[in-house]
Amino acid sequence: MKIVKMDAAACGCEARRDERKAAAVDPEIRSSNLKRLRRIEGQVRGLQKMVEEDRYCADILVQISSVHEALRAVGRALMRNHLRHCAAKAISSGSPGEADSMYSELLDLIYRHSR
Repeated sequence: MKIVKMDAAACGCEARRDERKAAAVDPEIRSSNLKRLRRIEGQVRGLQKMVEEDRYCADILVQISSVHEALRAVGRALMRNHLRHCAAKAISSGSPGEADSMYSELLDLIYRHSR
């Protein structure tokens, strides 16, 4: 297993990326996300089959759009959980460094997620 150390200035700590865990995850949300991701996995396999069978390009593009939206839905659920638990915990911790680090992380996530 490769351990990636994060830049101390970027995150405000010396935590290793592979050891970070969510502050809290609602079991129902976790289960829902896993079900969605399994469904998306099936959709992607279906896309592979469509390409192998030389299906009509427009039909494939419609299915690709469907997969994109399904992934965005999982991303929104994860973002909601992150804001509710992880970010709220870091911001309310009282540590200015931890709060500033979380604000930076949130902005980066918002920019990346909105592409």
